[in-house]
Amino acid sequence: MLKRVLIVDDEPAIRDMVAYALRKAGYEPAHAADAQQALLAIADRLPDLILLDWMLPGTTGLELARRLRRDQPTREVPIIMLTARGEENDRVSGLEAGVDDYVMKPFSARELLARIKAVLRRAGGEDAQGNVVQGGLRIDGAAQRVFARDEPVHMGPTEYRLLHFFMTHPDRVYTRAQLLDHVWGGNVYLEERTVDVHIRRLRRTLEPSGQDALVQTVRGAGYRFSATP
Repeated sequence: MLKRVLIVDDEPAIRDMVAYALRKAGYEPAHAADAQQALLAIADRLPDLILLDWMLPGTTGLELARRLRRDQPTREVPIIMLTARGEENDRVSGLEAGVDDYVMKPFSARELLARIKAVLRRAGGEDAQGNVVQGGLRIDGAAQRVFARDEPVHMGPTEYRLLHFFMTHPDRVYTRAQLLDHVWGGNVYLEERTVDVHIRRLRRTLEPSGQDALVQTVRGAGYRFSATP
């Protein structure tokens, strides 16, 4: 599933340029011209990463970053600040507000994509080859294969996407609706019980290796993946 990147910038030309580069690189861009539009876009579907301009009308990007870090749903979403402000005090203010990285204006699409890839890799626990390790499970990103204690685990494509999402977002509770958005995509309309069906299939697949307990049910909330007791 394509990773969703929210571009928050009041300059349409920059939004269009960045969106074009993101689509070419295999990401799904979303747009917002100010903080209010950004919050609406986030409420509609949680992005995997936010590109946030410092200078926004009304609420600044720095103030929005602080709010996103306070709110539970967006607390762990990576933020890259787009800014022409390169002074040390400004960079420190951004880092204290919870920004993960900076890209100075003007910037090239190549530099921006490299920063996005690096931040997403750090946030998701992936190495440079896209491999993920959690507990006794390992995902080989290049081959798109799953191993449990070095033994291959065969599963369907939907279960693979579900497990990959869980392993790159561990120890966080996701509702069924959120999992539908992240794993199946926001444009696919399915009943929430579809998630339950694939969770059961994923657990059955992991059961012979003893890794099924990593996929946890949180009563009244949804599901969580945790490699820690």
